[in-house]
Amino acid sequence: MRARGPAGAGFRRQVANYSFLIPWLIGFFALTVGPIATSIYLSFTDYGLMSPPQWIGMENYVRIASDDPRFWTAMNVTFTFVLLSVPLKLAFALAVAVALNKGLRGLAVFRAIFYLPSLLGGTVAIAFMWRQIFSRDGLLNRGLEYLFGYDGPGWVSSPSTALYTLVLLAIWQFGSSMIIFLAGLRQIPQDMYEAASIDGAGRARQFFKITLPLLTPVIFFNAVIQTIDAFKAFTSAFVISGGDGGPIDSTLFYTLYLFQEAFVNLHIGYASALAWVLVVIIAFFTALSFLSARYWVHYDD
Repeated sequence: MRARGPAGAGFRRQVANYSFLIPWLIGFFALTVGPIATSIYLSFTDYGLMSPPQWIGMENYVRIASDDPRFWTAMNVTFTFVLLSVPLKLAFALAVAVALNKGLRGLAVFRAIFYLPSLLGGTVAIAFMWRQIFSRDGLLNRGLEYLFGYDGPGWVSSPSTALYTLVLLAIWQFGSSMIIFLAGLRQIPQDMYEAASIDGAGRARQFFKITLPLLTPVIFFNAVIQTIDAFKAFTSAFVISGGDGGPIDSTLFYTLYLFQEAFVNLHIGYASALAWVLVVIIAFFTALSFLSARYWVHYDD
């Protein structure tokens, strides 16, 4: 029997509304939920693409924890990269944002110029350019030789310096954090600075007593986002190292090692386990950030 009256009309509206969600639901389950469930299952199997997956339980995770030295190398490289790149990028972005907040002429132009590296920095072309700049006969060494007569090393081919070139590339992509910092600075009431000036507070004291405390929610947001992005960094390490994490695994990022296991060695099951370990690591540090926020992040209330 056909539904009539207000109830029937409401039901038909709900059916029409949900029908518009069908394409999104198909994509959500086919492209998100399905791959996630498959990855969880494969992480407990021995699967190499050429044969059906074989259930092996926790063996992949046991191997990660106890019998894979390259895993620990990748962890060391990745944590070093995160601990260096994230604080330096945020500090540089904040310094530029404070400078731009002083009422410069052409602020929109400077903002666009500084934001541009964030749009281009993750591309393969920029990674190739970075590799050429820091190579043995690259632009940096030519400049050092011309200005100071210094014959520099191959920065990207030396195990002692290769990782730091990637850190510099990450810092260069400071634009997105800078824009968010600039928006936060614009929300701080100017009368607070005027009152502090009347009380005799200098610029340094105003920065540490007014700007930083009121900017802590923005700092917290940027820190969480940039930490997650740093753990997921891949393109720059892949291109600059030639895809093998060299020299001597000095740029073996966790994501690069995962890629090698999955698509070079065809250890799909083991790579799936590595991926879920990375998910747990990121979730742990994100949760730790939120737990620590109550002690240093200051909101209006």
